[in-house]
Amino acid sequence: MRWAWLVLRILLFVICSVGGYLIAAQMDTLARFWWAPWAGLMAGVLFALAALSVEKLIKHIPLKVIAGGTIGLVVGLSIAKLISFTFTGLENPTIRVAIYVILSCIIGYMGMVLGSIKIEELRVPNWPWFGRATVRGGQVKILDTSVIIDGRIADIVETGFLSGSLVIPEFVLQELQHIADSSDSTRRVRGRRGLDVIRRLQQEELADVRIERQDFENLSDVDAKLVALALRLNAKIVTNDYNLSKVAEVQGIRVLNINQLANALKPVVLPGEVLRLQILKEGKEQGQGIAYLEDGTMVVVENASRYLGREVEVSVTSILQTTAGRLIFTTIKDAELSRHQH
Repeated sequence: MRWAWLVLRILLFVICSVGGYLIAAQMDTLARFWWAPWAGLMAGVLFALAALSVEKLIKHIPLKVIAGGTIGLVVGLSIAKLISFTFTGLENPTIRVAIYVILSCIIGYMGMVLGSIKIEELRVPNWPWFGRATVRGGQVKILDTSVIIDGRIADIVETGFLSGSLVIPEFVLQELQHIADSSDSTRRVRGRRGLDVIRRLQQEELADVRIERQDFENLSDVDAKLVALALRLNAKIVTNDYNLSKVAEVQGIRVLNINQLANALKPVVLPGEVLRLQILKEGKEQGQGIAYLEDGTMVVVENASRYLGREVEVSVTSILQTTAGRLIFTTIKDAELSRHQH
């Protein structure tokens, strides 16, 4: 497929350059200059380069936006033409042309901008040329690295609660690949799990998943690139990253946080409730152990650092709800503590 595009681009340059050469050679005003045909050839090459630049600019814009902008432009130019008829009585043709050009620029521009924005409010039938995202409905949603590694996005999409087109930027794929190739075993497992989640979304066709090739070379931070891409595509960001959520919201981008959804749906753990958990690591305070519920909620266990890697029964003492998530504080049950001590 890539060679076909290469052939088309070569044909574009050949046609534009030869066309420019012939046009300049046939123009009476330029025929007496020996360099005129070659200047026409160079002009044709420049037109071909401009066409390729426009291609790079618009190929990432959704088809619905392009269609809306085109319709708005046509309507705007038609209105400008109608208004210009009121100035046909002017004797000076230069003024009439100038007025028409100004009206066309102003009203045509307004029509193009309004058309590309307001097309989203139009309920279009399931026409295939608008793509599967239109058929399924919903706004474009960009997945970040954290929500892909988390894995719950596939289950949410499978239930039908998350509709629309899911966009995975290529720079997020590169970050996942970097994590999957890490020398740290934990990071390596997380990266591979993220790649498996993407493969599941694609193979099971749970949603319209597309890889976005657009990059922002002037930005080095992945979060900054996600925000820039969301602004350009007028998309939402699906993430578990608290800091990314806040940065995006400040810039007017809608954010779907899977952790917030999980906190809203999961049953409440009450003080006094007994849980059986595995102590995975030491906490920040002396003697504390850290465990996690199945949904990823952190559980702080007092006096549990000595039981790293073991399963213990704990009793919930208090629950702290923070903006970053929910924290559960527990203590080891007396019976469990006595059994290990003996």
